[in-house]
Amino acid sequence: MSIGLSEQELLRRDALKELRNLGINPYPAEVFNVNVTAIDIIKNFELDEASYRNISFAGRIMGRRIMGSASFVELQDSTGRIQAYVNRDEICPTEDKTLYNTVFKKLLDIGDFLGVTGYIFKTKTGEISIHVSEMKILSKSLKPLPIVKRDENGRIYDGFTDPEMRYRQRYVDLTVNPEYKTIFKNRSKVISTMRNYFNDQGWLEVETPILQPVHGGAAARPFKTHHNTLDMSLYLRIANELYLKRLIVAGFDGVYEFGKMFRNEGMDRTHNPEFSAMEIYVAYKDYIWMMAMVEECLEKIAIAVHGTSVVQFADQKLEFRGPYEKLTMYESIQKHTGIDVSAMDETALRETCRQLGVEADDSMGRGKLIDEIFSEKVEMHLFQPTYITDYPIEMTPLAKKHRSKKGLVERFELFVMGKEIANAYTELNDPIDQRERFEDQLLLAGRGDEEAMAMDDDFLRALEYGMPPTSGLGIGIDRLVMLMTNQTTIQEVLFFPQMRPEKKANISSVDDFVNIGVPAEWVPVIQKMGFNTVEELKAGNPNKIFNDLGGMRKKMKLEISMPMKDSIMAWFN
Repeated sequence: MSIGLSEQELLRRDALKELRNLGINPYPAEVFNVNVTAIDIIKNFELDEASYRNISFAGRIMGRRIMGSASFVELQDSTGRIQAYVNRDEICPTEDKTLYNTVFKKLLDIGDFLGVTGYIFKTKTGEISIHVSEMKILSKSLKPLPIVKRDENGRIYDGFTDPEMRYRQRYVDLTVNPEYKTIFKNRSKVISTMRNYFNDQGWLEVETPILQPVHGGAAARPFKTHHNTLDMSLYLRIANELYLKRLIVAGFDGVYEFGKMFRNEGMDRTHNPEFSAMEIYVAYKDYIWMMAMVEECLEKIAIAVHGTSVVQFADQKLEFRGPYEKLTMYESIQKHTGIDVSAMDETALRETCRQLGVEADDSMGRGKLIDEIFSEKVEMHLFQPTYITDYPIEMTPLAKKHRSKKGLVERFELFVMGKEIANAYTELNDPIDQRERFEDQLLLAGRGDEEAMAMDDDFLRALEYGMPPTSGLGIGIDRLVMLMTNQTTIQEVLFFPQMRPEKKANISSVDDFVNIGVPAEWVPVIQKMGFNTVEELKAGNPNKIFNDLGGMRKKMKLEISMPMKDSIMAWFN
């Protein structure tokens, strides 16, 4: 007896055994050749009926209507659903009707994978269907799928909608809610459109290390690990910037990488500790050129996904055709707070934070304080694509000093719907200036700033060999996909978002039950009745439990002795 299995799971395991007893392998290894899909049949059958006289189709059973010697089964493949008609005498042309009467009617379940061959026809009600001549079990499902009900208009009710369950069991979510597959298909379009655009410019896609001896390229808290053979600490990368710049030093004119980044920080609707980003570096360019490139690229992506540069997000129509609005960091803060912070020192900025109700701690330097004011008071107002440019030098250790504005760097961030989507610099290629910036970061780290950058001596050595003028860009793929698919949580655009550990039900051991007098062979039955702990059992009604045990013994056809009523009463003393 299997502890913890539902009645349906037990019945499916019984069906599995029966299939094997009949000589049917429920998990065959050989190829099942498929030559048609559901969407192909539905779209094209009426245009060319002759091409659908000998088809082979495979899919998951999502519904059945058993009607004596003929039945209908609804099959779902990766493209959609289609109805199949199964006639007993056609799939069982001999006197032996076991395949239909036993296998099809009694041993198959919703969730099983079935392969069928036959031809396409229209039923009397006009529904395009598969007329099955042969069928083959391809995989037996041992867990029942949740039943998602739809009315005659296709509206879903009583569905698999709990986000916790959907994200944790994405394999179930996309089976019973296949409409969500569109999000991930569009995610693929976003990435492939961007990749094709870069390749058309002649830029090279590369790969750089994920395990890095120095965490750099961004202000973020890293994940730390240890390599036993080398006996050294390593970090999961927070960015790939410094390695990509090394490749510009090496002589490539343009390099880019799509990859996973890892930041040991908080989780919310727009943050996941593991996320996807694209970074690109192009020699002999600056951040002004990069703005135009971003506008062209994002317009192409919007058109690839929606057929237009206008994207609907919540109640906003976002226009991704450039040019986008541009505001400097200081201008944006003054516009939305009425305060000019451009000339303020650290003390004045702390007082401004206090007046604005912005939290600040002692580890924050001037750059972090300005960033906090911007995050709390400005970002929420940036709905349409907007460039925030010309950041204070303290905020950006890897960007080149502004060519005409003292104390600033040549940097922009692109904001849409209040969130940063892209970040770009005219890259710092002066090795002496870069070393001084790293040293300033070490001072911040000494004050307790866990996001301060570390000194990277090898990167500085690379710069000393000479890096040409370069512009670099990073785009958060997950957030961009959220915008392009009208999703408000990052979990919706990740197949497998990071989740807290599942809460396990508290279950007493067999010995715990035996200690209060329960025979060991009856413990699985009691747990099957829903009493997972001794405490839950003792909270039950003794008379009802006695009667229910008798019912379970009969229902499950158990060949074990029924406990006497007095013995059961003793469990509760």
